[in-house]
Amino acid sequence: MVQAAQDALFEAFAEQARACVERGSPFTGRLCEALAGTLDRSTEIGRRVLDWPGRPDARGDSVPLRLAGGLHALVRRGSLPRLAALYPPHPLPALPAFERALAEVLPEAETMLLPWLDLAPQTNEPMRSGPLMAGLLVLAQQTTGLPLALYEVGASAGLMLMLDRYRHCLGETAVGPPDASVRIEPRWEGSSPPDAQFRLARRRGSDLAPLDVTDQSDRERLLAYVWADQSDRLARSKAAVSLTAADPPQLDRAEAAAWTERTIAAEPEAGVGRVLMHAVAMQYASEETRKRIAAHTARVGARATKGAPFAWLRFEADPEFDEKASLRLTLWPGGKEEVLAIGDTHGERLRWLRKAS
Repeated sequence: MVQAAQDALFEAFAEQARACVERGSPFTGRLCEALAGTLDRSTEIGRRVLDWPGRPDARGDSVPLRLAGGLHALVRRGSLPRLAALYPPHPLPALPAFERALAEVLPEAETMLLPWLDLAPQTNEPMRSGPLMAGLLVLAQQTTGLPLALYEVGASAGLMLMLDRYRHCLGETAVGPPDASVRIEPRWEGSSPPDAQFRLARRRGSDLAPLDVTDQSDRERLLAYVWADQSDRLARSKAAVSLTAADPPQLDRAEAAAWTERTIAAEPEAGVGRVLMHAVAMQYASEETRKRIAAHTARVGARATKGAPFAWLRFEADPEFDEKASLRLTLWPGGKEEVLAIGDTHGERLRWLRKAS
């Protein structure tokens, strides 16, 4: 059993390395490889990781990204100058050089790095607002301009809830303030979402461990999980954090299913279209949580009316599309479900499936 657990651990690092390279971060991929080749029982960090009690991969505790995030935070803080010399914008280091540097700095960084193993990664990626905005434009068209109330589970720091304040360029459709500090422009295939307008009635979110963008340590944590060689993502995340900090949405610390059941009443709300939305959150939720959320959306939807509609909008990894993310919209009354788009889980590439109307 011990050997099987360690095999699973090292496979988690290998899988994460491959995923990072595929998603345009060769540096983080190399870092995951180097960590796997460096960790041993001579350090407390090594012992903690090698004896990890849970599932270590991206479907579980994401141990490689916990370490990568912690190291990035310490490098950004200026605490590891020898390691920083290998980080972007410096050239991608060779694997042996990276392993030697980690072997030198891990023992001295233990006190600072160990707490990061207790933190689940928080990747509140602003680009994921692109598919959500596209879905909201379809919804606005179908609900004839009713104001929308947004409810997000797995909201992290609430960056997605601020999507109406970003500039979105989605195919040939552009919405949002032209001078917005955050610009969302995924690589787009297919026709464009409708050029609709919507008004926001309110925004509210929940997370098991929400981050406060007005708090310096939470901002540091959020930016640390952005991969170090993806400067565009880092700049976009900084801008989204600053924008959100100026007027943060309400975020509740709560389990997703319980919050959904408590916050979205079954009774319809006249004159408002309520929307439950989430992006790349359900893979971290239990099967029970997913079933309870689906059951509650059906209960709320069953009582929806044309003047008080309810929608469930989600952008999640989808086995039907070989684990690419699908954008699905279910609208009540009626409960019709549409697959609007598919793309990568960061929201950087989207293929629009819905025919232009």
